[in-house]
Amino acid sequence: MSTVEHQFQVPDLSCGHCVAAVTRALQALHPLVEVQADPASKQVRVSAPAGVSAAQLTQALTAAGYPPA
Repeated sequence: MSTVEHQFQVPDLSCGHCVAAVTRALQALHPLVEVQADPASKQVRVSAPAGVSAAQLTQALTAAGYPPA
């Protein structure tokens, strides 16, 4: 299965709790989603199966309370 890389700027990402919440929300979309979140740079990098769209990832981030900029 091919994967697609996505990158988001998430202004509200500020601590380990935020990273855990963002990771849980994104991995709930698909078990093969990989998340790298860095509170220092406010960057979230996502490697997701091709069937998971950027819009779905954005929606999951927003629903978790961490809307991307």
